[in-house]
Amino acid sequence: MVHWVFGYGSLMWDPGFKPAETVKARLEGYARSFCLRSTQFRGTEAAPGLVLGLDRNSGSACDGMAMRIPGAEHDEVMAYLHAREMSTDAYIETIVTLDLEDGRQVEALTYTMRKDHDHYACGLSLSEQARIIATAQGRRGPNADYLFNTAQHLREIGLADLAMNQLSDEVSRLLKPIQPKNSG
Repeated sequence: MVHWVFGYGSLMWDPGFKPAETVKARLEGYARSFCLRSTQFRGTEAAPGLVLGLDRNSGSACDGMAMRIPGAEHDEVMAYLHAREMSTDAYIETIVTLDLEDGRQVEALTYTMRKDHDHYACGLSLSEQARIIATAQGRRGPNADYLFNTAQHLREIGLADLAMNQLSDEVSRLLKPIQPKNSG
């Protein structure tokens, strides 16, 4: 029975349960990216948004948060996470080994991408991702909020993610209103 979950996106800042312990963690061999089209929560069927996925990628590493599930709530939390993350079947529930910041290694549940899923959107350029994220909106709000919340949380906990920062900067630029030229 696994007692930890690895958050690399919204689970870090909105886990939906109160972890018994939270520790910065690194997952070797995987990369976080905006590679999953969202047609419900951060987009629609007509205008899909993009949310984070975790792809196996040798030579890469993903920094995030390891959250220990409270023992008394284990089954309830696992059922909640399954319902939340597996609603579109785009992820695979995967048990991985995490390196915790304090030197421990733990086995954890995380959600990795199904590359054969029809919503898988790997390989989009930064400008394509930014355009999609800047305009998409779904039941949980603007796609840009998801990006900004994740980037902000990574900064707050001291986990550098250059790609996330570049994408966040580009979406911010696209969302800035066009300033009228002075006619004077």
